[in-house]
Amino acid sequence: MADYDYKAGKKRIKDILNNKLEVIEQGSVPADKDFTFNNGYYSWVTGIFVDIRDSSELFSNGDKEQVSKIIRSFTSEIIEILRKDDDLREIGIRGDCVYGVYTTPYKINIYEKADKTFWINTYFKMLNKLLSEKKYPNIKAGIGMSTAQELVVKAGRKDTGINNKVWIGEAVAKAANLSSLANKNGVSPIAFSKLSYSNFIDELVNKSGEKAKGWFNYRHDDRIGYYYDVNLIKNDFYSWINNGMID
Repeated sequence: MADYDYKAGKKRIKDILNNKLEVIEQGSVPADKDFTFNNGYYSWVTGIFVDIRDSSELFSNGDKEQVSKIIRSFTSEIIEILRKDDDLREIGIRGDCVYGVYTTPYKINIYEKADKTFWINTYFKMLNKLLSEKKYPNIKAGIGMSTAQELVVKAGRKDTGINNKVWIGEAVAKAANLSSLANKNGVSPIAFSKLSYSNFIDELVNKSGEKAKGWFNYRHDDRIGYYYDVNLIKNDFYSWINNGMID
């Protein structure tokens, strides 16, 4: 293994610090091809995080095959729900959490992301029914969503192919924190930042009526601040689950 060439490292850092970086402020986050090591974008972003509850207890289960099947079932369909979207800018897995990050320049985009959380919440009803049929343990997850203007930059090591986008702001970090609050200690399975809620609630009211506002709880956390939580499902999907999931 070659030693780290710290003199070359010093030169690379000085090049980065002395290089002119253009920050482009616009409504949407562009595609990957538009990112370089010389620019960054300040745009409206929404993050969704889905975090398994009590994962350490699940992972300590002695049946490794069973645990592997449960985790694969969880990640497979959450990814499927999150990935089908032209606004998607990043998707991944962090430990026991699956996440997606989207460009959301308009309110309708934010509503569409909220709708994904309703699909995910309903999906767990199906997953747990299928797990019960196998006599596997059921799982719970917290779903967090947050919207904000974020600075997005390409980071990593130039000319190595090892790079990724870094999201600097509240949307991604707060979505992760909200997912850790949701579905425990009396909080509903889905938790939204105030900004997400205020941008999608009118569209939800248009589709479901004024009663939709009453579905949400307004809460406060010392670390995160004010947020909304809800236990919303997709009715047709849920009815299909309860009626035997006939193909």
